[in-house]
Amino acid sequence: MRTSRSHRLLGTLLLWLLAMPAAWATHIVGGELDLQHQTGSSYRLTLTLYFDAVNGNPAALDSVLVAGIYDKATNRQLQSVRLPLTSNTFVSYTNPACAVGSLSTRKLLYARNITLDAATYASAQGYYVAVERCCRNVVISNIVSPGAAAQTFYLEFPAVVRGGQPFLDSTPRIFPALGDYACINNLFTYDFGGQDADGDSLAYDLVTPLNGHATAPNPSPAPAAAPYTTVTWTTGLGTAKQIPGTPALGIDARSGRLTVRPSRLGLFVFGVRCTEYRQGVKIGETRRDFQLYVLACPVNHPPVVTVQANGRRYQAGRDTVRLLPGGLRCLTVRYTDPDPNSVLTLTTRPVNFADAATAPSFTTSASGTVHAAGQPDTLTATLCFPACADTKGRVYLLDVLVADNGCSLPKRDTVRVAFTAVPPPSTVPVLTTSFPLPASPTDTAAVLVRVALNQPYTATLLGTDPAPNPLTLSATGLGFSLPSVGMRFAAQNGTGRATADFEWTPTCGLATSPNGLRVRFSLTQGGNLCTPHVLTRTVRFVVVRPPDTLAFQPPNIITPNGDGLNEQFALPNLPPDFCEAQFAGVQIFSRWGRLMYQSGSREFSWRGAGVGGLYYYLITYTDGRRYKGWLEVVP
Repeated sequence: MRTSRSHRLLGTLLLWLLAMPAAWATHIVGGELDLQHQTGSSYRLTLTLYFDAVNGNPAALDSVLVAGIYDKATNRQLQSVRLPLTSNTFVSYTNPACAVGSLSTRKLLYARNITLDAATYASAQGYYVAVERCCRNVVISNIVSPGAAAQTFYLEFPAVVRGGQPFLDSTPRIFPALGDYACINNLFTYDFGGQDADGDSLAYDLVTPLNGHATAPNPSPAPAAAPYTTVTWTTGLGTAKQIPGTPALGIDARSGRLTVRPSRLGLFVFGVRCTEYRQGVKIGETRRDFQLYVLACPVNHPPVVTVQANGRRYQAGRDTVRLLPGGLRCLTVRYTDPDPNSVLTLTTRPVNFADAATAPSFTTSASGTVHAAGQPDTLTATLCFPACADTKGRVYLLDVLVADNGCSLPKRDTVRVAFTAVPPPSTVPVLTTSFPLPASPTDTAAVLVRVALNQPYTATLLGTDPAPNPLTLSATGLGFSLPSVGMRFAAQNGTGRATADFEWTPTCGLATSPNGLRVRFSLTQGGNLCTPHVLTRTVRFVVVRPPDTLAFQPPNIITPNGDGLNEQFALPNLPPDFCEAQFAGVQIFSRWGRLMYQSGSREFSWRGAGVGGLYYYLITYTDGRRYKGWLEVVP
């Protein structure tokens, strides 16, 4: 920390503030409204008010503020919402080492859930919310009569139904709050951009802050409809030049990034509008007012960073670092700062790529102090790219940044490094098995293997890799474990070669599932590879029944007359039992349906009932199969 710099800055700020008139009746630094959809027709309305914790009158810290909701087409008020204070915290500095006790801001949140029903909020022109409060800081430099100026917090939102369908929207959230000050004649930048929960497009511009109807005698009036008056700029200033400088205050329309190099000391208020678009159509907006101190700061020189590649200094815009397999993959980064006791920090930022596997990292310390007792004047760090970095034939850009700990905000230096990277070549292993081949090399469907009940089935697998790399063979039952059905898989894994044996003797039970059992066999390539390969082969095992003897020819006539020929009705060639498909029994009926005989034994025999004629038999199995026939008995 640069203690001497902070002390000098504190003294400057104290003298500047003591020379100003008392401001105990004022307190508003800025703020904005926010409307977030919760569920159904419920929304959360939040007012963020930034309060001057040093000059503000504590009595002006409201416990409740009142918002009005209006129809844009008619200015008719639809709701009056009491917003209770729900949070009271301090705004942090970007660089805490630059904090001074005479510059402190509180962040006050006022919030309540409200209902926006479709029957009421269906106007095509949309709606607006407003909260009015007086007064702003009396020491503001860029508006007329600041101690009597108020702020109207304002946002617009669309109808909650469109085309007969719900139209859900949350207003963009502008962040973060500005807790820092700017230094005269020094470039000041700050990210004032926001985010939108619905993914809508956001655009930013500068606007003149709204004043409204509030006054010092009536600092918190009842809600009132638009139009709202604006603050009055001092001579030479206006919406496009709210803080004088070269450049004057501006904002990036896409990112919301503020930029100014202030040329005048003072406290300056400014207004930012964030407009929300969906499919190219404006659906809402929110405004934020804030203020920025411009002080006379001690001189802070920017740090300097250089990059060395392959032993020589990298020339940004001219050189391209080429990372090749087996070559150097590290850069040497040197960084320094002419100011004493400067604490420096290195970071990197990808410019045109988002591949984390390609981004480099520092393998040595990326921070330190220069020009201090016992510390060097220049620091060195090593920045290395992953071995598997791959730019896929494109030129990637990487910013190497150094930042100091200067006040009010760190100063930076950047080197933009262009690079290409080619990963090491990889080999593809080969998996061969004794299983049937798939229909085509690219076919990923399971191959079918038919296995006989109670008969052993064996297969072999072989994996090879010419690299060689470690190889592992494995087998996984899809939806079951191999041991639970008696499957055995034994692998001998190794470098460049792996073998395995598979064996299974199916038995009744799960093994006879009509859809079969699927097993995935995998060959996995190991080692420090950029793109390790995994080859798989899925096999569906189906247990087949023994040959069905439905073609047996049972006799359709018997002659139980004692001559030893066709004496009885028997069926020795019945379809065999198969696990759950067991012989259940036989029944023989007369032609009038009378049960003449039945048996549960496969070895049954029937010699007739002593009466000739025509009979019918029915054979059943436990799996529901049924066999019918007729039989004539001739005595």
